[in-house]
Amino acid sequence: MRTTSNPAFRNLPAAGSSYAGFNQPQGAQPGYGPPPVAGGPQAPSGADSRPMTVDDVVMKTGAALGVTLLVGVITAVWAQTQMAAGSSGAVTGAMIGGMLVGLVLALIIAFKQIASAPMTLAYSAAEGVFLGAITGVFEMIYPGIALQAILGTAAVFVVMLVVYKTGAVKVTPKFRKWMMGALGGVLIVMLVNLVLSLFGVNTGLRDGGTLAIIFSLVVIGVAAFSFLLDFDMADEAIRQGVPAKFAWFVAFGLMVTLVWLYLEILRLLSYLQGGD
Repeated sequence: MRTTSNPAFRNLPAAGSSYAGFNQPQGAQPGYGPPPVAGGPQAPSGADSRPMTVDDVVMKTGAALGVTLLVGVITAVWAQTQMAAGSSGAVTGAMIGGMLVGLVLALIIAFKQIASAPMTLAYSAAEGVFLGAITGVFEMIYPGIALQAILGTAAVFVVMLVVYKTGAVKVTPKFRKWMMGALGGVLIVMLVNLVLSLFGVNTGLRDGGTLAIIFSLVVIGVAAFSFLLDFDMADEAIRQGVPAKFAWFVAFGLMVTLVWLYLEILRLLSYLQGGD
């Protein structure tokens, strides 16, 4: 499998795994490789045993995105109501709770390679609470910013999909290495900035000034181009014939990038409207 910045896609099974092998020794189950041993991984059955298709990815990603949007809208409306009533503590609690639950679920799904509807949709719901709480707060301060952030995220996603499909930017080994370096650099800078801020040090990267706007644009650019790696890995998984159920895994990976992109666009819009 090819390298990607998204941890979810790095764990997709290869065609030679127990799920999607094609050259089996005599006595093997067609399409699954050697017969499973006691206590080992079992081959999927039913609809999950067929190869994954583009339609599977679209439908699962759509379902995950739909859950996030639904929960997010409900949470945002609730957050605004709470803020208007002076109950900001409840909103902060929902924000932190959604963030932590989403982070834990993301780590479990990514590193245990769990491809299932309940886990992916649970992650989507947790992110809906997290994003909804943040969006509700921003919307109270900057009316209309939520719709702008949603439209901006959708626009970036569509543009990058067109760029990938038309081959305007080729996903080459050199491009992957460059993207991995850019992603690592951005994450390190964000982590260092977070640590310094805890000690009262202002680096200017998140204070709404010119440097903050430039840094936010860089982060949005890295997140946007990460979609090209995600699309390429999804294509590779389909070509290698991974089982249909792994479309939930692909959907999770795309959601991770979408959440990151939305948050950064929301932050940038707040900067441009004079916020911090």
